[in-house]
Amino acid sequence: MEKIYDFKALTSKGKELDFSQFEGKVLLIVNTASKCGLTPQFAGLEELNQKYKDRGLVVIGFPSGDFANQELSDGSKAEEFCQLNYGVSFQIMKKIHVNGQEADPIFKYLKSRTKGLFSSAIKWNFTKFLISRDGTVVKRYAPTVKPEKLTKDIEAML
Repeated sequence: MEKIYDFKALTSKGKELDFSQFEGKVLLIVNTASKCGLTPQFAGLEELNQKYKDRGLVVIGFPSGDFANQELSDGSKAEEFCQLNYGVSFQIMKKIHVNGQEADPIFKYLKSRTKGLFSSAIKWNFTKFLISRDGTVVKRYAPTVKPEKLTKDIEAML
């Protein structure tokens, strides 16, 4: 059975990131956007990152322009924006698609393990996926769920 640890993806700097290195960690994967009404959630995501990274949480942002083209031209520009405006220190990946035929394999996998309100498609920026230490439990959170609301679930998985 496929797990999140079987995937590889490109960072915003174009380096391959092998997800097998995160085995035994709790992952929080988020499709992000720099020009969205929900963009201030970067501050909350960074807060979770700082609070729990030493206990095994890994936060990873995947910039996507799938929704009203609310992302900068590429992942490195998005990462720069996040660092400057929100002090983000967690991993920002290369800009990807989260829906459609060109959807990144990681998001195809995550969507296959969870369902949105009416379908598996991601509805908007800042949909969040929380993955347990053994890679089997995947919880999905709507874009409007603020990062601080994930604290209880993160602590339960840690």
